[in-house]
Amino acid sequence: MQRDPSLPCLPGFSINENLGRTNFARNQYFAKIHEGVYYLSEKSDKGDPIRYPSIYARGEVQELPPWITYDGQRLMFKAFFQETVHERWKTAYQVRVVYISFFLEDGTMKISEPSVENSGLEQGLLVRRQRIPMPDPVRYRFYDIIDLNIGKEPEIYGRVYKIVDCDKFTRVFLNRMGIMVPDPIEIPKDPYSELRQQVTFPKKPKRKIDTRGDFLKYDKQVLRFYGYWDDTDSLYGFIHDLVIHYYLSDNTIDITENIPPNSGRDSGSMFLRRMKVPKFFTEIDPIGSGDPFSILNVMGEDTTHGYYTIDPLNAGKVCKEFYKENELSIGAKLNIFGRIVVITDMDNFTKEYYRKKYGLDDFTPIERPRKGIEICTEVKRYIPPYNGFGTYEDSLANCLSTIPKAPKTDMIKFLHYDKQGFDSHVLRFRARMISDIPECHDREFIIRVFLMDDTVSIFGLARANSGFKRCAFQKRMPMMLPNQEIFVSKKPDYYKSEDFYIGARLNLNNFIFEITSADIYALRYMELHCDKYPKANAKLIVEKLREILKPVYKEFIQLYAPAKSIDEDLPILQYEKLREALCKYSKGKLTDHEIITIARHYSSHEKKEFHSREYVRQLMHTELLRLLWNDLDRLEEDLHNRDRRRTGFLPRHDLYTILRGGRIPADIELLNSMMDHLHKNEEGQLDYNDMLRFMNVKIDPLPPALPINIKTALWWASEKEPDCGAGINWCAFIKDLNIKDELINSDESLGSQNMQIAKVD
Repeated sequence: MQRDPSLPCLPGFSINENLGRTNFARNQYFAKIHEGVYYLSEKSDKGDPIRYPSIYARGEVQELPPWITYDGQRLMFKAFFQETVHERWKTAYQVRVVYISFFLEDGTMKISEPSVENSGLEQGLLVRRQRIPMPDPVRYRFYDIIDLNIGKEPEIYGRVYKIVDCDKFTRVFLNRMGIMVPDPIEIPKDPYSELRQQVTFPKKPKRKIDTRGDFLKYDKQVLRFYGYWDDTDSLYGFIHDLVIHYYLSDNTIDITENIPPNSGRDSGSMFLRRMKVPKFFTEIDPIGSGDPFSILNVMGEDTTHGYYTIDPLNAGKVCKEFYKENELSIGAKLNIFGRIVVITDMDNFTKEYYRKKYGLDDFTPIERPRKGIEICTEVKRYIPPYNGFGTYEDSLANCLSTIPKAPKTDMIKFLHYDKQGFDSHVLRFRARMISDIPECHDREFIIRVFLMDDTVSIFGLARANSGFKRCAFQKRMPMMLPNQEIFVSKKPDYYKSEDFYIGARLNLNNFIFEITSADIYALRYMELHCDKYPKANAKLIVEKLREILKPVYKEFIQLYAPAKSIDEDLPILQYEKLREALCKYSKGKLTDHEIITIARHYSSHEKKEFHSREYVRQLMHTELLRLLWNDLDRLEEDLHNRDRRRTGFLPRHDLYTILRGGRIPADIELLNSMMDHLHKNEEGQLDYNDMLRFMNVKIDPLPPALPINIKTALWWASEKEPDCGAGINWCAFIKDLNIKDELINSDESLGSQNMQIAKVD
């Protein structure tokens, strides 16, 4: 209600502001505490920030409220109270220690008791946080800081506490307020706590010793030692070879004996069962000596009316010393129930255990003594020579057992070198036959080396009107090295994948083959595993080249250094020139494979195309028109289904899968040649939109190509030279040779020698 001051204060002359109002929300105001800090208030503070009158001058009084000034600050007092106990033996009362907290922000207090293990009391918070009133006769007053100090005895809800100490903050705060704080008071002793600290014998002690800690820590950890027991002093005695096992989980020992075959002795190898071995043995322990406690009869001799109890003093206990792991070492002698066992060696786990725990480093084994009657000659099994039936493994299986078993294959090697996607682990080489027969001379063959089992297969290629047909020349089988005896007991040596490289001449089943080329996968695989194939190790080949070109380095630079053109950033040496130079100066010291490895290593990354893009596109259009294929829309739908993000690029494997799944009427070699000519992105994925334009016979059609055999015309074996790149990076090649610096150093040293000779003259 609001009225006009000029109107009389009578009913009807006032105006109600809420008439027609629909929004009754209250406005929110923010009051300022200090610079940058505000809090939510119920109404705007437009007047003096000091709400209450003060005796201080204006501007000197503290402007912050106490709930902000003393936020998180409290006074801590240590106190105790005495509690009477009527039903406890030997003690009539107990002393309980508590902590009294006084919160400065609002004057509240709380009392808490620290928990004590096995106290039998409900400890923790005794009085929750609240303002505690003063007891009678004081009324309408609560406890404040002037009522709490060391030595005072405040009564809180009928229980009297005596304050004995406070923390450092409380002492400093009270001193600043002008309140003196006395020295701490000692807490009286609690008779019940002292009674509990006295050593008493349990009425029912534990009969079972808990060993779970060692079991969980050392479970399945066994120390193994090797030793012997010399029994030669007795009649027909000999030296026993023993294996000692020490179990760390329970400190037990067992000993087994190594019995040689056909020794005429019993088959039982257990020398000592698993047990704790005493150091000194005099007699067998009586019954009950192994029990952890003694049993006493306290009610006479009559067993029917006797009363038995456990002896808490365990007066009948017999202490025995058993062997521990710190007493076992090489050269130690163990008394195993009267038999002296000498330790000669230990296994690797035991050595590492003693090295870490005890810092031992010397683990030199001791030789076992041998007597003259022992026969130390090793008898080898006689294997009859190979008879020519089956393989050497089959013939050997017939000699090892009456019922022959199939020879075992190296499954680890088989699984490691098995086909994995495009990684076939098969090296393919092109070779020609060298023969005195004119018809067989220069015949072309494909040699495949299977890495999973080092087998070799040979496939013959046929030229037109040569009289030979394309067929398998030699089935897949291991190839023996030449000039070896066949009908002997020892297994002969076979060709391995390291023996195959470009330029090698191999005698495969009395046929001489010269390897002339290899496919890209074989070259790349050998370069990636150059530690196994030295002919593909560019680092070793460069070192060999350095020794070859050092005497003729200046001539080599003058004759074969390429001139730098304006269009090219780096000088490029053609592969033919490099091959000519290396063949000229090496004089047969470098093989063709090593020259190709150098060319591929320093290639300018310009691939030499044997077939142009237009020629491959012409062959593809000819095949599609010849077989009346016009399902390009379906192929585009399959490509979009695989490329959900519509990036326009797919990996080569996925693209090849879609083309084969769509049954494109084209040979595999033609599909691979087409994918070699497609555009790629930075990640190496192929542009399938470019492939759709490549296969579309309606866009820029090409005339039909001449009929050829696509499988052989586009095959790698039809190429005259392997893929070595279009040119060699001359700068990188000369930098790695590093011959110029050596020549300069040698010239300087030679010049200094000549000057010294001139001075002497």
